[in-house]
Amino acid sequence: MAQISSLFVTRLYRAALSELGPTLDAQELEASCYASAQDDEAGQDWCEENGYPGYTSYASLTDLPWRFPIFADLVKALDAHVAAFVEDLEFDLDGRALELEDIWINILPEGGTHSSHLHPHSVISGTTYVSMPEGTSALKLEDPRSARMMAAPPRHKNAREELKTFVYAAPQVGDVLLWESWLRHEVPMNMAEAERISVSFNYKWA
Repeated sequence: MAQISSLFVTRLYRAALSELGPTLDAQELEASCYASAQDDEAGQDWCEENGYPGYTSYASLTDLPWRFPIFADLVKALDAHVAAFVEDLEFDLDGRALELEDIWINILPEGGTHSSHLHPHSVISGTTYVSMPEGTSALKLEDPRSARMMAAPPRHKNAREELKTFVYAAPQVGDVLLWESWLRHEVPMNMAEAERISVSFNYKWA
């Protein structure tokens, strides 16, 4: 009898941020994101110069946990979630740890997108969601084998999730998603009138 196995699995971690670490005030976190966007002139200039819709602190701020106490609490929660994901991935860290490398704010207005990309030189990347208005875009994840499919026919629309070329993860406010940093992903156009707010981050092998 034929045997079919699933090999080289791509893992996606999803949990409520509140499941591990300190409980965060969602309104305070959102207010801190907006305060950063208002005061961060360097970030505003970078977004304008690079045609980035809305606001990101990616290229301007490296000290969010110092600026806002709630971000320090957020990092404590993220550390716990990343540790849980590392255990699931069965990484052998050789006595070392994964530690936060970058953390930044994303505020995406109506019509804004974030094109397909990955996070080189990091191990684990992820996002936690601060504001997800009704109708806003999900996270779009791409099968890392897509460039090697060559002449393969398309999948059925109702194909099993693990066989799809693209998977859409629609998180809720307070969720955290984690994936290995080589996984290509994007944020399709925000079709909601309100802004989509998230906080993204990278962890490196120290």
